[in-house]
Amino acid sequence: MGTWVSLGEGKVLRFFARKPKWSIVTAAPKGEAGRKWGDYWFATDLAQALRKEGVDTKVVSRAGANSQQRDSDDVVVVLRGLRRVVPSNTSATWMLWVISHPEMVEPGEAAQYSRAFAASQRWDPGPEIGEFTPLLQATNSLRFTPMPSLEKSGVLFVGSTRGNFRPIVRDALAVGIPLKIYGVGWDKFLAPDQIAGNFLDNSELPAAYASSAIVLNDHHRDMAEQGFLSNRLFDAVAAGARVVSDPALGISEVFGSRVVTYHSPEELAEIIRDPDSFFPSEENAPQRIHSEHDFRVRARALIEAADSVHHD
Repeated sequence: MGTWVSLGEGKVLRFFARKPKWSIVTAAPKGEAGRKWGDYWFATDLAQALRKEGVDTKVVSRAGANSQQRDSDDVVVVLRGLRRVVPSNTSATWMLWVISHPEMVEPGEAAQYSRAFAASQRWDPGPEIGEFTPLLQATNSLRFTPMPSLEKSGVLFVGSTRGNFRPIVRDALAVGIPLKIYGVGWDKFLAPDQIAGNFLDNSELPAAYASSAIVLNDHHRDMAEQGFLSNRLFDAVAAGARVVSDPALGISEVFGSRVVTYHSPEELAEIIRDPDSFFPSEENAPQRIHSEHDFRVRARALIEAADSVHHD
């Protein structure tokens, strides 16, 4: 990118404009604690994709959402989590992306931003909340990809308890399905020998998904009912995994037969014990997720939206 300027006599000089400066504000806390949040890694993958599109991008914790450093940004993307972020009075273009907890978005919140997006194709928040453009979650195809050299075995669940005995784990254990469980808080519900670890590093997730016979997934009820599909679905399917999930609005439209939903512990057991009967061959599923739902696709959509603000 650049501008060619004629100096006469056949000479030209090319001026390069500086890269636009973006910040991605995540709901995760700063420091090492934030690196255990999925929001942080979502933001990190999005930042990598934006950099590949020529945008100078950094990830900012929730503590830095309104720091003076935002004054030097061209664009600020807020990944809406548990807390509302009110845009600072700067010259930056602020864009909101609701990726979780739609029930916590407040009336008038979207109107404070130049553009507002929601990670659902089916959410209808009503006029009091505001207008949102659908923009689903995504995956990093450079990391989450099938690994044919790995043997597939076991049933995997990665996620904290959120303070509750998560239903899909409870249902699987109730019908005698052995699980490999990673996450914080499970010692309250399970014996030590039932827990594979308190934390599975994000760098290990691609191989963990790719080598599992089945990956289990669930949603917050509000997210399932409003079509906010879990990021785990995108990553696991992109890695070539078969996924069993609780029902969620719009899940089959995005993932087809690669994600099977269940409605009872008995049905869950039937799916896991005879997966070939429930998962028809769909060899192109990972490639379709890569092409349609990679973070670079989302990055281009955000860049286009930011550009459109300046042409309004």
